[in-house]
Amino acid sequence: MDTKKTEHAMEGLSRSDFPPSVRMYLPRALRVVYDIRNNRDVAHLADGIDPSLQDAALVVGVLDWVVAEFVRLSGRVTVEEGQALIDGLVTRAVPAIQEFDGIPKVLRSDLRASNHVLVLLYSRAPAAVALSELRVWVPTPMKANLARTLNGLDEKALVHVRDGKATITFAGQRHVEKNGLLGPLAG
Repeated sequence: MDTKKTEHAMEGLSRSDFPPSVRMYLPRALRVVYDIRNNRDVAHLADGIDPSLQDAALVVGVLDWVVAEFVRLSGRVTVEEGQALIDGLVTRAVPAIQEFDGIPKVLRSDLRASNHVLVLLYSRAPAAVALSELRVWVPTPMKANLARTLNGLDEKALVHVRDGKATITFAGQRHVEKNGLLGPLAG
């Protein structure tokens, strides 16, 4: 497949008939995925670093965006339905969490209860998590003060607690990302 030719043809589409994402962003994004898929193993240098994980993260992220863009451009769903589909499609990479039988475990033993809870909620965003479910997920020493932890996070607008469920807010998401809480504890 001549990806450069396809990309050039897409860029030549009418500006009045096609948005920039169709003319430029989608072809370029798909070109990256295509090139990684076809050329990465050939380009391995003797640096001893296996790029598989980083390649997979890039490909998944780009393809999440591509599918979400197709949903957004389709115009066949309501705004609410489209947003829900996109939110469900976009994958959050949270290396600080590993799942065992569907139960997330935070791999960071250095986190205080509030940050521990934020990482759990971040991994499920934008969905709300039932407090009963969250109680199962946190380590035993954190269970006794879970309500207090959530109330403190709610007061700081990092989570929203209502009707027996907790949801991380945008401010909470920024807190998690800004403070580097997503990566596993360095060994």
